[in-house]
Amino acid sequence: MKREPSNPRQPAVAKAKLLRSVLTVAALLSTAGSLAAAPAKASPGARAARPAALEAPAPAGAEVRQSRCGEEDALPSSSVRDASMIDTAVVDPRTQLQQLVQRALERSQSVGAVTLLAQAARNDWEETRASRLPQVNLGGTLAQTGVKSGDLPLTSGSKGTISVNVSAPLFDSGRLEKLAAWRSQLAESARLGLINTEQQLALQTVALAMDRSRFQLQIQIYGQYVRKMACLVDALEIIVKADRGRSSELVQAQKNRQQAELSVEQTHSALRQTEIRLRRMVGDELPPSASYSALLTQVPDLAEMQRDIESSPEVAQLAAQQQAQSRYAESVAAGYRPQVNLLLNGAAIVGQGKGADVLAGVNVSMPLFNAGADPAISAARKRAEAVRLQREDTIEARRYRLADIHESAVSAFDRSRRIVEILRGSDRLRAATLQQWQQLGRRSLFDVMGSEADYYGLRVAHVNAIFDGQQAVALMWSMGRGVMTPLR
Repeated sequence: MKREPSNPRQPAVAKAKLLRSVLTVAALLSTAGSLAAAPAKASPGARAARPAALEAPAPAGAEVRQSRCGEEDALPSSSVRDASMIDTAVVDPRTQLQQLVQRALERSQSVGAVTLLAQAARNDWEETRASRLPQVNLGGTLAQTGVKSGDLPLTSGSKGTISVNVSAPLFDSGRLEKLAAWRSQLAESARLGLINTEQQLALQTVALAMDRSRFQLQIQIYGQYVRKMACLVDALEIIVKADRGRSSELVQAQKNRQQAELSVEQTHSALRQTEIRLRRMVGDELPPSASYSALLTQVPDLAEMQRDIESSPEVAQLAAQQQAQSRYAESVAAGYRPQVNLLLNGAAIVGQGKGADVLAGVNVSMPLFNAGADPAISAARKRAEAVRLQREDTIEARRYRLADIHESAVSAFDRSRRIVEILRGSDRLRAATLQQWQQLGRRSLFDVMGSEADYYGLRVAHVNAIFDGQQAVALMWSMGRGVMTPLR
């Protein structure tokens, strides 16, 4: 069998083709990175300093690939806490949050219901307070009467009666006063309950607005990751045409791009759910989200926050309820003591049996024995003590809860600062890895994709750390003077 002579130039030709493909991809990626980093109008000196490869004409389809690969993000400076800012119109974040909270308060039906209950409680107090004043009642009757006595004939006729009754408490052992104090404390408890409801609604609104901003930032980061993976896929498609042995790298890059696209879609879904909940509170028209990266980044002093617990609406409401139960117990006890009332009754009769009747005096009531008095007084006092214990338990639970949240906030902001330092190293690592991969495969594509995944994962972790810290700070303020205090 005759053996055909081998062509010694074939391996060299194949190697040259592969070399040209890799150099083309390297020039493409380098051009994209330089176009993203360079200003729109470069100076003549900077243009002259560019390598010759960057000035060479790009191959077919390079414009599309440059637009996808050139949307590169810059690592934030140390003065910017957020890893990626939202590209929206200039909106004051404090003003926007205040407006959102105001809209939520105006739309909330629960706030409206609690407002009506607070007004009703005040009306109850006014009614009880007015019971100490004299009461005047006017009565009258008109009837047909008939009288027969013995053998006398029946006499009949019309009869009308007009009566006036006046009563006033003179001495009740403090019963009415204690009842008025009981109603007054119930009205104060209802007012504090309204404030607490408003504070909780404000916290929910602020938390949802920040979650919305969080997911928008994550979508930006994941979108950049998708574009980066698409850039690598485009480059690998060129390489695989020259070297079929690197198909596995193309498959891996395509898989990473699909995973990044899945992350984008999942974050979009989370954003839509958050906006649905926010619309339920503030209305269907949501304003463009502002950047909240500079808000609520100061962790308040723990000791000061714990002192503010007793002035929080919820704890103050329990204190008012305790005072109300104490006043009610005193009023129950006063009800079993002597009572003195002024009575004045006058009646005038016209028609049949014409005449007048006047009664004026003092009514004195002194309980001698009532088997249910002691149980009633004891039950009222035990309710007051139960509310006091509930208040003390709430204060203690909030103190430990505050310490837990304070530690979470400190840890979150510390984590965000550490991630920024790691991000700088990760950015240098991915740039070096990409450069070494471009230089004739000194690093594998798997190293490139690993460094990219690590970098974008750190950026998402940085965003989460910042917003976790901010929401922890908001929760701390809500347990004291209210979340709107630092926003004002």
